[in-house]
Amino acid sequence: MHQVKLEVNQRSKDLRDSRKFMDIQSRISQNFIESIEEKKKAQATLVASIAEAIQTMVTSLQRGNKILACGNGGSAADAQHFSAELLNRFERERHPLAALALTTDSSTLTSIGNDYDFAQIFSKQIKGLGQEGDVLLAISTSGNSANIIDAVNVAQEKKMRVIGLTGGSGGALSATLRPEDTLISVPSKKTARIQEVHLLCLHCFCDGIDAVLLGDK
Repeated sequence: MHQVKLEVNQRSKDLRDSRKFMDIQSRISQNFIESIEEKKKAQATLVASIAEAIQTMVTSLQRGNKILACGNGGSAADAQHFSAELLNRFERERHPLAALALTTDSSTLTSIGNDYDFAQIFSKQIKGLGQEGDVLLAISTSGNSANIIDAVNVAQEKKMRVIGLTGGSGGALSATLRPEDTLISVPSKKTARIQEVHLLCLHCFCDGIDAVLLGDK
């Protein structure tokens, strides 16, 4: 009798686990659907601004300038992802392109954060490394990161062009940009979806830069 009860309990657990697994599969499918829909909405609104950003970066690179990129958390990873694909390669062989992520030097980041303020971890690097004609790629899903806004202000003071990659209404970042800068704001309120479109935008940047420099292929 005890053995039968154990078997019944195990079958009940297996059934519950199976239902949980089916629920997880449903959630995964929904994530795919949401991501596809957000990308469709972004395509309808962002193509022109992405093309403008590509032209800005190509012009800077052709003049011997560089692209600096910054962001926090997942956006820091995006900044590093982008700079790596320019400095190394994207999908085609080419010479390295001048790009630098301001998110990678832990000694610099922690010394600035400790001695001054976390809001200055990118702006102080731009003061030392940025030059007129360079481009700043400022990534913030909310558009409200204080250190991103500070970085943009300093870049503008140094006569650098700015590309703001954000989401939703664009937050404070959208109000900080000048007419000669470029705002790319993903029309979504969900951080995960914004970041997924950001990655696509970065790949569009890399592909577009290569297409202009190497010829369409």
